[in-house]
Amino acid sequence: MQEITYVLPQEIEKRSFEIIGNELAERGIVIPKEEEPITKRVIHTSADFEYARTMCYAPHAIEKAKELLKNGADIVTDTNMALAGINKKALEKLGGTAHCFMADADVAALAKERQVTRATVSMERAAKIEKPVIFAIGNAPTALLSLYEMIQTGSYMPAFIIGVPVGFVNVEVSKELIMETEVPYIINAGRKGGSNIAAAICNALLYSLTREG
Repeated sequence: MQEITYVLPQEIEKRSFEIIGNELAERGIVIPKEEEPITKRVIHTSADFEYARTMCYAPHAIEKAKELLKNGADIVTDTNMALAGINKKALEKLGGTAHCFMADADVAALAKERQVTRATVSMERAAKIEKPVIFAIGNAPTALLSLYEMIQTGSYMPAFIIGVPVGFVNVEVSKELIMETEVPYIINAGRKGGSNIAAAICNALLYSLTREG
């Protein structure tokens, strides 16, 4: 049995990140410096070191995401769980707002009428926001597929996509399709992900801009 480590509450996160860094070194895994805060926060959220090998970043993705956030971009999620996990105060400091349309009654009604998923209707609604939007998708591959279709038809070009839906149906292909587009992205390849991972990525980006030191 491991010994209990007594750590002050404000030191727990710092100590956790030190442990993650040490374990990555022991495994011989080196994460590019600009990707390190994001990938480490994903590992911190999940306790899963496989993310160190499966997280995928478009060229200059982090730089582009930070620039969008600094200029007040909004964030749209595909679950209220991800919405709850995003540090909205940090986002508001930068002039952005977080949205999730999935539970809206009119979204559900329209999805039923059209025989499509609420994620599809939610993405269409998000496309009407009159400012750059960072999409943080952690649950619904149909959200990514809807965005991909809009990109392909030229009806909408997302500013940025965080694509980490979890599951077994259309999850891997939806991520692969987004990575084939010209939209900057942060995506976790494979089946793993989730709303908590989407929120963690958003927060890592936000903290890099709003935390001192």
